[in-house]
Amino acid sequence: MDKVKFYKCDVTTDDLNTAFDDVVQRFGYIDVIINNAGIMNDSKNVYVKAIQVNVIALINSSLKAYELMRKDRNGKGGTIINISSIAALGKSCPLPVYSATKSAVLQFSQCLGMEPTYSRTGVRVLIICFGCTNTSLLHESKYGVFDPEVLELLTEYFNNTIKQKLESAVRGMLEAYKNGASASTWLIMADQPAQDITVYVPDVNKTMKSSS
Repeated sequence: MDKVKFYKCDVTTDDLNTAFDDVVQRFGYIDVIINNAGIMNDSKNVYVKAIQVNVIALINSSLKAYELMRKDRNGKGGTIINISSIAALGKSCPLPVYSATKSAVLQFSQCLGMEPTYSRTGVRVLIICFGCTNTSLLHESKYGVFDPEVLELLTEYFNNTIKQKLESAVRGMLEAYKNGASASTWLIMADQPAQDITVYVPDVNKTMKSSS
């Protein structure tokens, strides 16, 4: 039986559902989904596509996996790993669209994976916030900004930021997969071990309750 199969897939189209359906047909089940497709380009002719890939396709993929995996609908449970970014944890002047999409990933994934949903469905959701990682996403040829005046700021930032090795990013994600609770958020940056930063991600509801 084949153990690996590659699909060329535009995640913003029905290619995504076709890929899911074919995997289930071939292998019988899906245990883990990693939603990693992403565009970091805020230029006026690309940002809509970036939103479609970074947010809409990720939500579609997550919900498709959720329905397949959920124990309360004859599934076996499973794990959804959604790739957010360090950009979701702070503010980035040159990349407001990208930052917004990764913030959306963070919020959506936490809500999908939190209790009581996790206990009922057995579908664990993890959020990975990578720092700058040495992938093609950071090649200057792919930079795109909404305003040419901020391009210099973006270039300077990436030129002066430590870019972690891809191996470090993968090692950190595996650590999160082995140890992460559902709805937990993990920071992986600068070739350092993965950190569970869930308690540091603001929850305004808890803050309001504690101050009332």
